[in-house]
Amino acid sequence: MATHVEAEIASQPDCWHRAAELAAQSRGTLPETGERVAVIGCGTSLFMGQAYAALRESSGQGVTDAFAASEFPGVRSYDRVIALTRSGTTTEVLTLLERVAGQVRTSAVTADPDTPVMAAADDVTVLDFADERSVVQTRFATTALTLLRAHLGLHTEAVEHDGRRALAEPLPEGLPDRTQFTFLGTGWTVGLANEAGLKLREAALAWTEAYPAMEYRHGPISIAAPSTATWMLGAAPAGLAEQVRRTGTQWIEGGLDPLAELVRVHRLAVELAAARGLDPDRPRNLTRSVVLAGS
Repeated sequence: MATHVEAEIASQPDCWHRAAELAAQSRGTLPETGERVAVIGCGTSLFMGQAYAALRESSGQGVTDAFAASEFPGVRSYDRVIALTRSGTTTEVLTLLERVAGQVRTSAVTADPDTPVMAAADDVTVLDFADERSVVQTRFATTALTLLRAHLGLHTEAVEHDGRRALAEPLPEGLPDRTQFTFLGTGWTVGLANEAGLKLREAALAWTEAYPAMEYRHGPISIAAPSTATWMLGAAPAGLAEQVRRTGTQWIEGGLDPLAELVRVHRLAVELAAARGLDPDRPRNLTRSVVLAGS
């Protein structure tokens, strides 16, 4: 039986197109060039924030940091705080927005217009067309990042084309037989690697790890073996592929846009879950939103 998450994964390129159009209309509700920005989130949203922060700062558009909402520092000065929250109800996000209210301009990106974040942030962008029935986030996360990426002028139709290829082309052979998966990234794709690892843990209870690519050689490569897979999101640093292949691990370095590579990881998560008799729509111990008692 088809799952909700499968339909949500398949809709991502279309959602990205709509987000890119929306980005062109979001002047003033998202950061202007030169603003000092902090982006906050929890779980998947944190990792999308990491990717955005690296993209924005590396493109020269301003100092940008990413924090777990529960770990936002109180000693730094920002012009704007962006909160990524699919549900609009996550306790740590709402608590942080309340804490900084009146001190800094706040923007939120959410999927649900009928939640507390609508009143908690100064500006809100609603991606209701990317909302999800599955607990596991896929299309909202990548659509929120596309909104932000497009606002930076870094999204093209080629990304959407690669997303459709990621849905249509077969996954590398042998992946369901691997016992462990490591995801690597550089720059903005470190956040994507973190998210790739989380997706396989959530949906399929898989043993996964994620690292900046150059850090992989500083210890983590010791677990590489013929029974494992190492997946590079984006172009690998010189010499890394050859060194990793010598361990016998299955090396994957796709030629698609890294966001489209993440779609391939989403497909793998569903395939692994099915092989293990798990429901990727409702992973154990997880809920759509973390709302703490007494909040």
